[in-house]
Amino acid sequence: MYVLSLALWLKRRDAAARISWTLACAFYLAHVAAAFQFQHHWSHQAAYLETARQTADVFGVNWGGGLYFNYVFTVVWIADVWWLWRNGARPPWMTVAIHTFFGFMFFNATVVFGSGFMRWFGVASMLVLAVIAASRLRPVRARSW
Repeated sequence: MYVLSLALWLKRRDAAARISWTLACAFYLAHVAAAFQFQHHWSHQAAYLETARQTADVFGVNWGGGLYFNYVFTVVWIADVWWLWRNGARPPWMTVAIHTFFGFMFFNATVVFGSGFMRWFGVASMLVLAVIAASRLRPVRARSW
């Protein structure tokens, strides 16, 4: 849903993108709730230790501080959905800041810490979004008859 939302915004389908963005946020919140309920038993410490274990597996550093990035991600996404429904659009600086941070989080979740299908899905998604973004940067040329 995150990738679909970005693709819709890049294609200037703002109303559909806002709905998709809202649904993506809802699915993400359900994912967080399920992870905390079934994996961490609503324990911040358990989530922190699991984050530290995964970071040690990937980078060799036993650090769970990445969990706080997820907390910030959650708050920013909820606030952004609220902002978009209230105001209709964001200032350009806010759009750049949010999507830079979200792109970093998506890449890390799918490519760096992901495996198997999710890793390939993350790579393919980033490539598709890059192609769509690049197509918006190309100048439109008038046809010569």
